[in-house]
Amino acid sequence: MVRIRLRTKFLLSMILITAGLTSLSLLLVRQSVQSEARQAIFSDLHNSVATFQNFQREEERSLSDSADLLADLPNLRALMTTNHEATIQDGSTRSWRLGGSDLFVLADRSGKVVALHTTTSGFTRDMAQTSLAASLERQDHWWFGAQHLYEVFLKPIYFGPASANRQLGFLVIGHEIDQNVAAQIGRIASSKVAFYYGDLIVTSTLSPANQAQLSTQKLPGPGNSQSAPLQLGDERFLGTTLDLAPRDNGTPNMRLVVLKSYDQATAFLRKINRLLLALGLLAVVVGSALVFFISQAFMRPLSSLVAGVGALERGDFTYALDLRGGDEVAELARAFDRMRESLARTQQNLIESERLATIGRMASSISHDLRHSLAAIVANAEFLCEAQLSPGQREDLYQEVRAAVARMTELIDSLLEFSRNRAALHPTYGNLQDAVENAIEAVQSNPEFHDVAVNVCKTGNVDGWFDHRKLERAFFNLVLNACESVTARPGRVDVELRELHTGVEIRVADSGRGIPNSIRETLFDPFVSEGKENGTGLGLTVVHKIIQDHGGEVTVAQTSPEGTTFCITLPRPAPTAGSEAGTSAGGAEDGSSPAAASVNSTRHG
Repeated sequence: MVRIRLRTKFLLSMILITAGLTSLSLLLVRQSVQSEARQAIFSDLHNSVATFQNFQREEERSLSDSADLLADLPNLRALMTTNHEATIQDGSTRSWRLGGSDLFVLADRSGKVVALHTTTSGFTRDMAQTSLAASLERQDHWWFGAQHLYEVFLKPIYFGPASANRQLGFLVIGHEIDQNVAAQIGRIASSKVAFYYGDLIVTSTLSPANQAQLSTQKLPGPGNSQSAPLQLGDERFLGTTLDLAPRDNGTPNMRLVVLKSYDQATAFLRKINRLLLALGLLAVVVGSALVFFISQAFMRPLSSLVAGVGALERGDFTYALDLRGGDEVAELARAFDRMRESLARTQQNLIESERLATIGRMASSISHDLRHSLAAIVANAEFLCEAQLSPGQREDLYQEVRAAVARMTELIDSLLEFSRNRAALHPTYGNLQDAVENAIEAVQSNPEFHDVAVNVCKTGNVDGWFDHRKLERAFFNLVLNACESVTARPGRVDVELRELHTGVEIRVADSGRGIPNSIRETLFDPFVSEGKENGTGLGLTVVHKIIQDHGGEVTVAQTSPEGTTFCITLPRPAPTAGSEAGTSAGGAEDGSSPAAASVNSTRHG
């Protein structure tokens, strides 16, 4: 499980909160600015439409005035009285140039076109005839043909005053809606414009590619602004539509589409977004730095308190705590310091109590064993003073005294071994099997264990630099315990020595009654014994101490009512300086092993 420090939580919380607030602010500002920008664009579009309508009215007034002036010219009236098309076509050129219109048409009173003049080619007389018929029938002011769109005005030509109603024909002048007009309107409206005749784009200020894309998209309704931007190439536009001539009896309607660039109008919004993003990142960084430094004030006493708890866990009751301040953390630190002092006093009292209890148990055990052995020595010494004893009886009493002395010596050696440190080792090079066999021989010298079968098995090389005298003592204690465990019922003891890759393993297995549950957890503690009348509780403690001094380990590999197995693992150390000296010094070590003492006493007997 990942452990997250409190300071990290503060920093992450601050970063998340700042980032969330910044993102929300960015979103709100963006939405607000976008809404304002759209409203401004829609307002500009309506203004552009109004501007075009004013421009159109001025153009219409100009065309109407020109039509009225030309229709009243005497030479034009005289020309129409000839009723000769070629004459009228040639003679009307001067009048057309005088009017300055893009389209000039003359028709007789039956509606037949007799003269046609245009500034651009392509618009034929048949197209003019068809358009004139539509204008006479529906008062249509827009003519379209050959990709040419004209806004026209029709005036009747009279012979004499109009009140006389002697009509000679019709005069039509028109203004072409071409690229120049579209560009002029685009400049006036500061927008992109497109003129539609039905679903066909006649002219526009868009590029050919954008114009082709516009022709495939749905346009906004008349008088309404486009709610969603139109995507034309890499640019987005908002648009509105103005109907110039409504659809009538299947005739295509005329429309003006005004488009304003949404991207250009909202270019400042991207700058604002970048500015807000930079401010948000700056706020996150500054806020995180402030939280980091501010958290020092909160986390310093907490860190000191955590370190104090860790020191207390390691047993250090003197770790200095930061007790400054008057906030809750400082109060907690002071309370912990008082609790630690109380625990230190309690632990010291417990140690003193345990020390006294240990000394009492040790004194009780040692005094009992020493008193028992001293009583046997005193009693046997008194018997030796009697004159009527035979030599055999004296020898038996002497052996009893020696056995009591040996038990006292063994007890004292065990206490000395328990109190010695690792520096007391004197390693010599030898075979561990010899130490095991010496220990077995010492145990079996006791008449009580003559009938116990002890088998030794060796696998591989078990030579090495060890303190063989101390290991012999350890093996003696283990074999002695194993033999004592199997005396209650016929059994056997197996000792196995096996070479390991890095050392030697010794297993002592018996078929005895097993280790009681009450002492399994404290088996290697001092003065722990169960079911032994004269046990001191130091045997396995000495074994554990000797094996640890050699850098090894002793464990209970298996125990049950069917038997127990102890496992000893000893590393094979390299020879050190002074090992040879230790070889000679080992023979003169103070305090002989119990195995040597027992063997000597047996041989002496």
